[in-house]
Amino acid sequence: MRENNRGRIGEYLLGPVDQLEDHSLGVREASGSNPDRSIMPERERGPHPTLRIKGTKSHSLLGKKVVLGVTGSIAAVKTVELTRELIRHGADVYGVMSEAATEIIHPYTLHYATGHDVITKLMGNIEHVEFLGMEGSADLFIIAPCTANSINKIAGGVSDTTVTAFATTAFGSGIPIIMVPAMHETIYKSPVLIENLEKLRMLGVTVIGPRFEEGLAKIVSIEDIILTIERMLSPKKLAGKRILITGGPTIERIDPIRVLTNRSSGRTGIELAKEAYKQGAEVTLIHSKALNLMGIKELRVETAREMIDACVNELRSGYDVLISAAAISDFTVEPSEAKISSGGDFHLHLVPTVKLIEEVRTEFPELVIVGFKAETNVSGGELIRRAREKMEEYNLAMVVANDVGKGGMGTEENEVYIIREGAKDVDIKHVKGAKKLIAEGIVEELTQTFF
Repeated sequence: MRENNRGRIGEYLLGPVDQLEDHSLGVREASGSNPDRSIMPERERGPHPTLRIKGTKSHSLLGKKVVLGVTGSIAAVKTVELTRELIRHGADVYGVMSEAATEIIHPYTLHYATGHDVITKLMGNIEHVEFLGMEGSADLFIIAPCTANSINKIAGGVSDTTVTAFATTAFGSGIPIIMVPAMHETIYKSPVLIENLEKLRMLGVTVIGPRFEEGLAKIVSIEDIILTIERMLSPKKLAGKRILITGGPTIERIDPIRVLTNRSSGRTGIELAKEAYKQGAEVTLIHSKALNLMGIKELRVETAREMIDACVNELRSGYDVLISAAAISDFTVEPSEAKISSGGDFHLHLVPTVKLIEEVRTEFPELVIVGFKAETNVSGGELIRRAREKMEEYNLAMVVANDVGKGGMGTEENEVYIIREGAKDVDIKHVKGAKKLIAEGIVEELTQTFF
């Protein structure tokens, strides 16, 4: 077997993505050629070109092996997108298809998507045991989409397809199982199916969805599936912790049409909520959007006063951490009940709003609080100095500081300094890039320092 400095090629122990360019790649005969012509086995070929995207979005699933079972639902067309997203988050994905699934998408399609040969029948390698047996190499088995037929068979212990055989094996070894149902709504409402789904949940299966639309029980979003897998396979550094996060802008009404607001997009708060959820926390996000993030409690507010009241009231139920990432307005106005006529000069009287952290610290003196400090066009040293001043004034555990004059507000990327209480300048964490990566950095600092 051919080897290189990243380990055995047959096991796809890969290094950085940019190192994949130099591998010679095995070539499969084009469709329509002699099906009996021998080709180089996967274990002896170099990495598939698909794997060049591995870890390009995050490393949350790096080193994890996910076995994807596909059954005969039209939602099988979604598996290419799902697979590619799993790989972008670092996972190695191996496809298993029932015969019915191969009538929806061709195995070559899933081979392209995963970068690995697809299992459509069990062979001498006893693949179900190789991946999901007592010493199996997989970390997770997910069936997406999962038809009513497959659900009922698995609940009854029937193993007459590749997918159901893999499920039975996973049950026997205790490897986590996720099912993502997709079917007609009337089928989903079958009392037999409902009973079997409940039975599977009691046996430890995680069932995601479905979402109901157009008379169908449709597969849930790719984002929801990825988030569930990330939480299931994470080290759960925040398990048992309750975390409250504020995010996005507030909106101060001028009249029934006009408002005062700011450029905040709310992305940082959303990514923080996702990251804390992945790490096993019970998460509540207070913001002005309505996203229905899977597993995350959302409270929707508009004004600064609503944000502060919702935050204080929620904290009274008992939380371990407040991450105050919202761009709360510093000023408000007395709104007009009727539309203000246009034309001519018009003056607004701005009234300062109450500071959320000030109110929270007064009522919850022992709460761990992570604050944010935004400045414009200052030096790095001055930015850090002002962040330390805020930390001392409000007894904050951490402050995330950034210069929004250089970007970050309303954008997909940012550059921040994460400053822990009592940290020396050399210990300050500097993170630049996508807000998802910034959220990972903030939560990592939080877990290392306080939990």
